[in-house]
Amino acid sequence: MSIEGKTVIVTGGTSGIGEGCVRHFAELGAKVVAASNQEEAGRKLEQELQAQGRDMRFLFCDVSQEQSVQELVARTLEWHDRIDCLHSNAGVWRQGRVTDFTDEDWDLLMGVNVKGNFYLAKHVVPVMERQGHGVIVITTSVAVHVGFPAHALYCASKAALDALIRCLTTDHAGSVRVVGICPGTIDTPMLAASCAGWDQPKEVIYAEVEQKIPVRRLGQPLDVAKAAAFLMSDDASYISGTSLVLDGGTLVLPPW
Repeated sequence: MSIEGKTVIVTGGTSGIGEGCVRHFAELGAKVVAASNQEEAGRKLEQELQAQGRDMRFLFCDVSQEQSVQELVARTLEWHDRIDCLHSNAGVWRQGRVTDFTDEDWDLLMGVNVKGNFYLAKHVVPVMERQGHGVIVITTSVAVHVGFPAHALYCASKAALDALIRCLTTDHAGSVRVVGICPGTIDTPMLAASCAGWDQPKEVIYAEVEQKIPVRRLGQPLDVAKAAAFLMSDDASYISGTSLVLDGGTLVLPPW
């Protein structure tokens, strides 16, 4: 299940799941390009991993802007001359029902979560087709399958990615393998932000949630990173057009 020597782009690569993936992929010997709109965090991560002898570079990128995505692809090719894998992981979250959303909310979530994936595929797929092969891993969410209260726009944006994975698989069969990774409750800054405004401390909420998950713990970014590394590897070469649910068993729970 090796990705050693592969050139891997990770978007949203400076926080939460993305940071965990960047660290793990670099540790496995991949040539990692971490893309994010968090410049300071990106430079700090780059310095840390390079000091450890890892092949990792940071590049500022706003995936909702096509020119920024084009620059990401061009710079990666300048550095490494190929793109073996893309982990399209950048995402944003907003809470609210369909009656609450604003145009600003729509533009942000659909711009990053959906349009960002379209831009990345638009400019990475031709590179992979010229090479003859490549793998795209898209981070979706169990929000694809669950009607989370007050998450209408977020759930809709993630569900769009589930369909996109299938379309990319059929449109670019033979040269590009496309898979999704569908995390459940992962211990990230985004999860912590979702606890704001509750009448209990985050630690209490987390402890209660852990007891409801069949494996009795929250997921960690490293859990996602290990699964993503497998999906990118040649050992997963017969997996395409589907998503791996990584939720500790959450989706099997009854509603009581």
